[in-house]
Amino acid sequence: MRKTATGGCVGLRHSPCKKTYISSLKENSIPKLLVFFGICLIITYGMVGSNMYYYTKVMSQLFLDTPLSPGDTATFRSLSTMSEFWKFTEGPFLNGMYWEVWYNNNSLPENHSMIYYENLLLGVPRLRQVKVRNESCSVHEDLRDEVQDCYNMYTPSNEDSAPFGPMNGTAWMYTEENSLNGSSYWGQVATYGGGGYYQDLARSRDESAGLLRSLKHQLWLDRGTRAVFLDFSVYNGNINLFCIARLVVEFPATGGVVTSWQFQTVRLIRYVSSWDYFVGVCEVAFCLFILYYVVEEALEIRIHRLRYFKSVWNCLDVLIVVLSVSAIIVNITRTSVVNNRLKDLLENHSAHPSFEPLAHLQVTFNNMAAVIVLFSWVKLFKFINFNKTMSQLSTTMSRCAKDLIGFAIMFFIIFLAYAQLAYLVFGTQVNDFSTFQACIFTQFRIILGDFEFSEIEEANPVLGPIYFITFVFFIFFILMNMFLAIINDTYSEVKADMSQQRSEMEMTDLIKKGCNKALMKLRLKKTTVDDISDSLRQAGGKLNFGELRQDLKG
Repeated sequence: MRKTATGGCVGLRHSPCKKTYISSLKENSIPKLLVFFGICLIITYGMVGSNMYYYTKVMSQLFLDTPLSPGDTATFRSLSTMSEFWKFTEGPFLNGMYWEVWYNNNSLPENHSMIYYENLLLGVPRLRQVKVRNESCSVHEDLRDEVQDCYNMYTPSNEDSAPFGPMNGTAWMYTEENSLNGSSYWGQVATYGGGGYYQDLARSRDESAGLLRSLKHQLWLDRGTRAVFLDFSVYNGNINLFCIARLVVEFPATGGVVTSWQFQTVRLIRYVSSWDYFVGVCEVAFCLFILYYVVEEALEIRIHRLRYFKSVWNCLDVLIVVLSVSAIIVNITRTSVVNNRLKDLLENHSAHPSFEPLAHLQVTFNNMAAVIVLFSWVKLFKFINFNKTMSQLSTTMSRCAKDLIGFAIMFFIIFLAYAQLAYLVFGTQVNDFSTFQACIFTQFRIILGDFEFSEIEEANPVLGPIYFITFVFFIFFILMNMFLAIINDTYSEVKADMSQQRSEMEMTDLIKKGCNKALMKLRLKKTTVDDISDSLRQAGGKLNFGELRQDLKG
């Protein structure tokens, strides 16, 4: 991956030693890095493709954008009441979930639902709700006569786990998260646990419609309901992809409905085609690379100890290795879990298969691999810096780092002060300022020019314009220009300093030297004289005995 020169040249500031160090560093590290980088790209792009996007798109459009009824403009995205939720489940949800006939009304195979005639419904869908207890909040004594019941916002401490209704079956009896093999969900209003009251639907549309009618008539949803989850999984054999879907309807304590959704398209069955096996070979090569880098980093840390972490590039190397080892562990775990559980999940067609843990492992691995690729790209700057222009840019950033840190402190003090002002003034009326986190992202959008001014003007005709004008003035006209001035001034200094220094080995020199060596090995060209002339040119016409002997050795 690198590496640091140990022994030999004690003072790298001296030109001969520095030239030898740079040449050795580039010749040894660049090919390894490029091979490692190429393997990372093959592995990551072998897991993700455009088919995943189109698969997610068609599945989401089917359930999110279908009107609740003919002539109705409301969809799942715009649900606002419990009655509309039941209308969705009995209409677009059942229609999208159960495709039992072709477009010419010919029946599909019994107990098989092929969504869009291509996507097999795995098992049966599941409805699950989480509730809060009555009297989980306190009402002021002056209003207790009018307000008899009180259902607080959802928290784990407020969650209701008592039986209700007919008190028979899983729809009316609480089931723990571990028994459902579920996990928490971060919704728009709160974070919900993986337990609750659930009802598995049937393999046919008519039976499922009957179950939904029964739940509706017996008031399965009540004032204590805080969220309902509709979970299902489908598989497309044409492209070997699973889609694990979750539609979430939240019923906040304020009343109304907030909807959200999650479609996770993943490749759980990895090794099917010849390309898949090629990716598998690259995964083995990746593991060997990481094993080599682990040993290399351990030896470097043992030699240099804490001094090793003074270099940003060394810290980046360690970070890449740590992430890579973690990704390998996650991938092995994912493969093992899929091999052990996939058959069991698919055996019972009348039960709901929980693919969520498998999808979570796959998505985690994909995200870690993506971050590794990002840091590998960043690492390329280490070698691009041997080019004079790129070296100027990187030196500029390192020199002005302290000034930028001071500027960042001043910038974020003002930035966060305005975010708090916006949250307190507009938070109750404008969606973009409804939370403090939303205020922060909205202000970044203001800097980029992506903002609707009329909303804050309508919310507060006096403070709205004052906030907007002063924010743009201080952040955009003053602080942003100060940021550019710091970088511009430092760049001018660096450029002036480097113009007085003789250039080190350029990337073009390295490529030329590599080609000449390859030609020499093929007995097509002798390069000793060229190497000596290159060394004389880089040394400013002076060449000591050590450098001459090194060039004569080739």
